[in-house]
Formats: sequence, C-alpha cells, structure tokens
Amino acid sequence: MPRLILLNGPPACGKSTVARRYADEHPLALDLDVDLVRALIGRWRDARPEAGLLARAIALAAARTHLAAGHDVVVPQLVARPRFLTELEDLARATGAVFHEIVLLDGEDNALRRYAERETGAPEDQRHDDAAEVAALHDRLTALLRTRPRAKVVPVVDGDPDATYRAVLAALG
Repeated sequence: MPRLILLNGPPACGKSTVARRYADEHPLALDLDVDLVRALIGRWRDARPEAGLLARAIALAAARTHLAAGHDVVVPQLVARPRFLTELEDLARATGAVFHEIVLLDGEDNALRRYAERETGAPEDQRHDDAAEVAALHDRLTALLRTRPRAKVVPVVDGDPDATYRAVLAALG
C-alpha cells in the first residue's frame, strides 16, 4: 500500500533534506516539493497567494497519479492552515494510500537561527519570508498541531540530519 507522507514544519527544519533522502532510499518514491512546483509558474511572485494555490492543486494531481500507480509520495511543505491537510487526507483515502502527517519541530529560537543561516547564503530571488514571519508561522503551526491529534511530531536533531531522518522512519513505523 503506498504512503502519502506530509513532512510539515517551519522553514529550515530539514523537510526537503528528509524528503530527498526518503525518495533516494525508496525506489520510485516521489519527492513532491510544492515550492519547486510553484517556481515553475510564470511570474508567481506577482501573485503569490494564487500561485501557491495553483502549485498545491498541481501537486495534488501529480500525487494522485503517483499514488494510483502504487508508489509513495513525500510532500515537504509547511502547512499551517487545515485546508491542504484535508485535501491530502482525502487524496490518500481516494487512492487507498496510507496518510502520514509528520511534523519536524524544534523550538522557535533554533528554528529562527537555522532560517537565518540558510537565508544568509541564498541568492536574493530565492530568499523566503523575514524572521518575524517565520516566527508567526512557527506559532501558527504549533497552534494547528493542537487540533491534529494524529500528527506525529519528530524533534529536529540540530546538526544531525541523519538522526532526524532515522526518527522520521521510526515515526512512519
């Protein structure tokens, strides 16, 4: 039975790293990064909200195809509002996949530090939100978690992506 795995968490917590490694170690698994899909949309920065919704719709369609073929899909994406979570759960149910909601989480101070380190070296056009917005996203995600009893929180092992990956595998069972 294929898995639909959401790797949720604040920016710079290792979602993309874990997703890539999972795909590398699980033949035909799809690392479906919604931010990369969004980057394929022309002039997406001029219409961020609409581009984000389009990217998620495209990702859902791609995930549907991949799950229907019997393969795992990993979605590394910060989700701080319930709508996309519901869409992913519905998709898993419709395709007979098992839905796993994994949240990579660390304290806000560590999240902000890692975010600042990542953004310092990024080209201007690839930078994300400012630190205040990252803090607000962390707070929204933490609040959302209180409504998601089946979400499995995996603490980020700072400086050890291998340990974080192993913890994700353990959470998947």
